[in-house]
Amino acid sequence: MSTPRPSPPRTRGWVVGHVVGAPIILAPSWLVAALVLTLVFAPSVRARSGESGPAVYLVALAFVVLLFGSVLVHELAHGLVARARGQQPHEFVLTLWGGHTSFGGAAPTPATSALVAAVGPLANLVLAAGFLVAARGVDEWSIGGLLLYSGAISNGFVAVFNLIPGLPLDGGRVLEAAVWAVTKNRHTGTVAAGWSGRVVAVLLFAWALVWPLVQGVQPDLVNVVWTVFIAAFLWAGATASVRSGRTQRAVHGLTVQAVASPAVGVPYTDSVAHAGATAAAVGAHEVVLLSPDGRPAAYVDRAAAAAVPAEVAGTTPVTSVAVTLPFGAVVDGSLAGGPLIAALSEATRTSPVVAAMVDGRVVGLIRAADVVAAIRA
Repeated sequence: MSTPRPSPPRTRGWVVGHVVGAPIILAPSWLVAALVLTLVFAPSVRARSGESGPAVYLVALAFVVLLFGSVLVHELAHGLVARARGQQPHEFVLTLWGGHTSFGGAAPTPATSALVAAVGPLANLVLAAGFLVAARGVDEWSIGGLLLYSGAISNGFVAVFNLIPGLPLDGGRVLEAAVWAVTKNRHTGTVAAGWSGRVVAVLLFAWALVWPLVQGVQPDLVNVVWTVFIAAFLWAGATASVRSGRTQRAVHGLTVQAVASPAVGVPYTDSVAHAGATAAAVGAHEVVLLSPDGRPAAYVDRAAAAAVPAEVAGTTPVTSVAVTLPFGAVVDGSLAGGPLIAALSEATRTSPVVAAMVDGRVVGLIRAADVVAAIRA
């Protein structure tokens, strides 16, 4: 009987609906974005429509709702195509920065990853075209015309901006998939697309601040502030992607030989001297005590064993210098990569030290701290 995997933690916020079994969540930060954007767009509404009073803010709020509705369509497009390709969406979230969709697992192929990424901006391009066609049928100076033209422009911007080739943007996912397809390594693609995202963030900041200065023009303060926020968001996401890619690449190449100290198993009835001689004969650094049924039951504390005088080591039971290994503190020594990390994660729940075995024979002793150090290195 298999144990189901626990569901990943859900984003805090208000659930406003469900699509293909996944909740649509309004994160608390969305309220901040809605308020700020309403205040930002209100002067444009006032100047364009001639309205005044509360009506200006209602129209500005309507535009914000329209904008986030477009973001939601973008995210739903990701989720629906992903589900059709075998990935189950976990949640659709609207946040301060727009939105994101999380999945129960990673895309199985570069083609799926690229398709899921590209369909979001494509949905916005379709919306932009629809808004533009609808706007042509109304007075462009009316409130309806203002909203429709704004919808066309905002969707066009969201589509084009998201296609920029750098993580965490959708274009970065497409670039990641392309590098993955060429190198046959997903994590190399993640690192490459993450670095591209960093470059995009720097160029965006330079465009807002440095370029006007080069031209001898005073940078627009509002434009600089908004661009810095966006560039900071991109830089943070790209940096997280680079780190994740490097970590996952390290995990993917992890083997027992890279993290374990060579070990040999001896009967728990052995003496300190005999156990040490057995280890020296096979070039092992560690000694694991075996119970009568062959299970790793303890390991020798090397410092304690070294402290035993040579003249009594032959009569001192090895159990007197051993540290008990709880039941289950063992992993299959033939595992590598993700399966090895999963096995170690389970085994180290009860002990920070576990034995590695291949075909019923002890081959190594693994300490959790050494695994962490290997991944970081």
